[in-house]
Amino acid sequence: MILPLISSMSEDALSAVPRSLREGAYAMGATKFESSMQVVLPAALSGIGAALILGISRAVGETMIVAVASGAGPNFSFNPLEAAETMTGHIARISGGDLSYNSIDYTSLFAIALMLFLVTLVLNLISQYIVNRFRERYE
Repeated sequence: MILPLISSMSEDALSAVPRSLREGAYAMGATKFESSMQVVLPAALSGIGAALILGISRAVGETMIVAVASGAGPNFSFNPLEAAETMTGHIARISGGDLSYNSIDYTSLFAIALMLFLVTLVLNLISQYIVNRFRERYE
């Protein structure tokens, strides 16, 4: 599900490398493979890294793929091999019933939503840092 997003963004990062860099590598006698591996790939590395992190961020936010991968059981465990319930699945399960406004279940919905927001924000900030840190600017 996230593979098309990552591959599309990576392809965009690779095609954004200026043609003059490729032509310069060809002028120096590099083959297409050498030009791709030693010139184009390092120039597009920040975009590829950002694509990977944004893909992971999307996977964390998606309810069904995480629920299927984790087993969708209403348990909490530090063992990744046991079934567990995702945060978004918990929100959907609890908010479907009748909740009183002063209950722990009602207030936990907002705490879980805030935690999901913070996790997504941190992943996006890490992605932005990687893009800025490893970006190569060409004139």
